[in-house]
Amino acid sequence: MSTIEFDSKFDHLTSSLNSFAYNLTKNQEDAKDLYQETAFRAMTNREKFRPGTNFKAWTFTIMKNIFINNYRKKVKRNTIIDTTENEFFLNSGDKTVDNDAGRNILMDELTKMIKKLDESIKKPFMMHYTGFKYQEIADELELPLGTVKSRIFFARKALKASIKSHYGDYNLVRTKLAYS
Repeated sequence: MSTIEFDSKFDHLTSSLNSFAYNLTKNQEDAKDLYQETAFRAMTNREKFRPGTNFKAWTFTIMKNIFINNYRKKVKRNTIIDTTENEFFLNSGDKTVDNDAGRNILMDELTKMIKKLDESIKKPFMMHYTGFKYQEIADELELPLGTVKSRIFFARKALKASIKSHYGDYNLVRTKLAYS
């Protein structure tokens, strides 16, 4: 089959292919994408079409296979593989209680560390922690913006040093906080 003959047969099926694509996707934009992908695959694989066979069935099969492959990719992309061991109690009750004791102890210790900071760096740090912006802190404390930023930086640096001296590796503590 010549390229011109192939293209004219494909053009003749355009409305049917678009309708079929919409029936599969139920979305106009996805249907356009599916049609375009089908056209691309049909054109690049035109030498695989055997003359004398059903051209319409061949193109519809291409479209259906593309749709199925895309659907499988989408499902696989949204699948979460759980690698945890299945050791849990069945019928152990419908209510669970979270125990934040570890987190509460860590927060109490961090609060004590913050209280030990020098007042000149503690106040800007706490204001920033509670949601004030740098400029708002500078206006409230009547300090230059750069001084506020420096004091917050020094407060963070002092807290990191305090945490490291108390717990050891700071990243290990941060990981524990994230998972508790």
